[in-house]
Amino acid sequence: MKRVLLTLIIIVFAACPSYAIKIGLQTGVQSASVGTSVKGVIIDANTNHKVCDLDEMKGYEIRPHHNLMTILYKGNYYKIDSDNIVIKPVNAGFVSTKGRWYRGIIMIQNKNGKLTVINNVPLEDYIKGVVPSEMPSGWAYEAQKAQAIAARSYALANLGKRASLGFDLKDTPEDQAYNGASAETTGTNSAVDETKGIVLTYNTKVISAYYSASAGGQTNVNSWGNNLPYLRSVPSFDDNVKKNGHGVGMSQHGANNLAKQGYNAYQILKYFYNDIKFARVNSQSYN
Repeated sequence: MKRVLLTLIIIVFAACPSYAIKIGLQTGVQSASVGTSVKGVIIDANTNHKVCDLDEMKGYEIRPHHNLMTILYKGNYYKIDSDNIVIKPVNAGFVSTKGRWYRGIIMIQNKNGKLTVINNVPLEDYIKGVVPSEMPSGWAYEAQKAQAIAARSYALANLGKRASLGFDLKDTPEDQAYNGASAETTGTNSAVDETKGIVLTYNTKVISAYYSASAGGQTNVNSWGNNLPYLRSVPSFDDNVKKNGHGVGMSQHGANNLAKQGYNAYQILKYFYNDIKFARVNSQSYN
């Protein structure tokens, strides 16, 4: 079944720009602790000029200062003449904030005297942080793959959803739980890599592939008053689990149970979503 379904994957978005995604980690905060796993640098995002170097594995604190910022290191405050900075490693490495490691870069903006902290990260690296945050890493591998495809689809269908806040999606279950590189495991990363670029489409458009922990026996068509043709009500294969979440789309517990019964990721997704097709985002358009 898996081999047959893979032949249906079509290439889409050949002309699309690079797929990085901006994830809001914090909004309206008075300070942000940051660091890098290797030597790093702070860049003024307004001018692209270097502000200062960062030592590897050292902690720094960024605070708003009027409409600009300051950085606290070893008890001393240093002024940053910018309201918009980027923190990134000089070579391959990770950035940290909120007590976690992240791939990509950290953006910090002073908005009305408070900080917004954003992780700007390549799409596939984002999905690597979502899968183990949304689904236990010990669950069946085919369920992890189904989760990766659903999460990737949701992300692409909702780019710009939080644009008024300066980013695409939140890092919470309001959008998708995302705990960065700190959450990654070898198994869940493999599930993401094996499904690289694959999304769910309906009428050639990527769908918001809604999912929740469990539907309590039967999935819902919708919970928001919109009749989306790719959603349907089906037995959720999670009868022994109390309903947890909106119950729309894929039941994560149901996906795990189906995987344990021998369903592959594509069969799981075809079961939970109506009349969908699989497409692969052209890897050249987001690497």
